[in-house]
Amino acid sequence: MKQKKSLKFKIFTGIAIFLIIVVSGFFIYVSSYYKASSLALDSLKSSSLVKVEENGDILFEPVSNAKNIGFIFYPGAKVEASAYAPIAKEIASKGYTVSIAKMRFNLAILSPNRAHSIISDHQDIDTWVIGGHSLGGVMASDYALENDKIKGLVLLASYPQTKTNLSSKRIKVLSLWGSRDEVADLNKVKEAKNVVPSDSEFIEIKGGNHGGFGDYGHQKGDGKSSITNKQQMKDTSKYIIELLDGLN
Repeated sequence: MKQKKSLKFKIFTGIAIFLIIVVSGFFIYVSSYYKASSLALDSLKSSSLVKVEENGDILFEPVSNAKNIGFIFYPGAKVEASAYAPIAKEIASKGYTVSIAKMRFNLAILSPNRAHSIISDHQDIDTWVIGGHSLGGVMASDYALENDKIKGLVLLASYPQTKTNLSSKRIKVLSLWGSRDEVADLNKVKEAKNVVPSDSEFIEIKGGNHGGFGDYGHQKGDGKSSITNKQQMKDTSKYIIELLDGLN
């Protein structure tokens, strides 16, 4: 009897230790993330063209001449949401409401349906485009597949999962990547043509890298860009604005 109790205690103790190690490992992993740099932080300030608010997510609203189209953005894994503020603010300056979703522990995979609440909070907008960087783009693709209010999808150094087949869905898709990206699997980025509509746009940003889609410094394992971070974000904003303009 004592041997059985001893065995049960050892099993219970072993499981408890394992769970503690797993949980501790997770919190150590998520506690280290890429933080927004100076350009992004400056873009969080309201201007004469764009009002910026942080209330859960980060909202960029046009001060005047707002269009009836909204853009939701899912950040890359372990990247602070505000790192994408320069792109969001530039898009909003052209009349589009933009919301950068803040994810649990900076991981879109833990908040895949974050767009639900954003759409719900803006009943005046009936046309939505969703996009994301890296893992954020993967989750944005899944959301676009399941939600008819989404009329456009923007992928930055990203691609839909194979099971996320959007080829028969009426949706505009824009895929951008940097030629010097050494983080994303660029073969999969380009092969995504097989799971999106035939009129989707695939554009390589010459000299750009993986981390250049946000302002958060150099990402581990990434290639060295030959264009400035500011230029890559400017080019990215331009292409996204063109997609949004096409929905008017």
